[in-house]
Amino acid sequence: MTNNEINTDLALDRYLTITAIPGRSGDEAAVAAKIVELLRGAGVTDAQIEFDGAETRTRLDGNCGNLLVSLPGNGNGPRTLLSAHMDTVPICIGSQPVVEGDEVHSSAPTGLGADDRAGCGAILTAIIERLKQGDENFPPAVVSFLVQEEIGLEGARNLDITKVGQVDRAFNFDGGTVEKLTIGAIGGERMSIKVTGIPAHAGVAPQEGASAIVMASRAIADLHARGWLGKVQQGDQAGTSNVGVFQGGEATNVITPEVILRAEARSHSAEMRTRIVSEIRQAFERAAAEVTNHEGAAGSVEFSSNVDYESFALAEDHPSIAAASDAVRVVGREPFPEISDGGLDANWLFRLGIEAVTLGCGQRNIHTADERLVIADYLDACKIATWLITEGAGHEG
Repeated sequence: MTNNEINTDLALDRYLTITAIPGRSGDEAAVAAKIVELLRGAGVTDAQIEFDGAETRTRLDGNCGNLLVSLPGNGNGPRTLLSAHMDTVPICIGSQPVVEGDEVHSSAPTGLGADDRAGCGAILTAIIERLKQGDENFPPAVVSFLVQEEIGLEGARNLDITKVGQVDRAFNFDGGTVEKLTIGAIGGERMSIKVTGIPAHAGVAPQEGASAIVMASRAIADLHARGWLGKVQQGDQAGTSNVGVFQGGEATNVITPEVILRAEARSHSAEMRTRIVSEIRQAFERAAAEVTNHEGAAGSVEFSSNVDYESFALAEDHPSIAAASDAVRVVGREPFPEISDGGLDANWLFRLGIEAVTLGCGQRNIHTADERLVIADYLDACKIATWLITEGAGHEG
């Protein structure tokens, strides 16, 4: 077996096995346990396996941290990181993966979980195939199975970098088309907004109240009219924003005293993203001040925001891009670079000093009940991951 060949039957079986295990964000322990079992069966020692305790630092109290696997190799050459995330979105709970033709789908009315169990299957296969060829024959590597990606990249954000160690090249497996090399991504920020009005009986004394719904609606309409909602283009700077959650009101005969909203802003420019957030804040504050009751009493706003991930872009001559391009060509495909408009674990890896290229692994229609895995793409991703830590492990561009 040459280095870019793998046991495809076993690679697919691994994917089917781990995909059938429920593991939404914060509940990845069972998935991690199965991966550890498969690693031990392939000869990985307990000393090479470590959890970093990220679940004690994430916003969601999880049952598992990031799983790290050390492959010391011969100690020579660049050290490579492979990465994927173990959690799936809630729609995938109860997934029953079955092979149908050249795809895998769930026979249950659920999502499949190719996002990102396909990435996990690819990097797990790469470890096992490397061990078959002899770990001592290759430069060092480390493999990370991350948690809580689907709720704001929490696993990557809270990765214990001291347990990862020095990394010279990095590759994150999460996505669809194998040829696409994601070499940068947008930055995102989420907002929580509480608008407080003045309650009153809507039939007896509506003039005594000031509706929080009116305040919030006025702010949203203002933002939309001035071009700060949806696709935002202000001069030569661009971004997006959205108010996705609007909750409030309990009865038709009460002037609504409170509404809760959640919103987001994204841009490839941190300055522009910050500007969008500022405009949203100011619009709500203005609206709360302008909507008053008959005595002139106004509402108020509580506003908080949190940066989910900063934008990043790798240099065109980055060694990880060169190695990823060669790996894609090894399986007979032609790579092309892309900057993503969505957040990736690679956003936070970049902040931690790990500059990763993200590669696809056959996912289609993610986060839906029609989610699919294209088997040929998944198997090529397994071959690419294997090549990157075997024959291509010494490639520095």
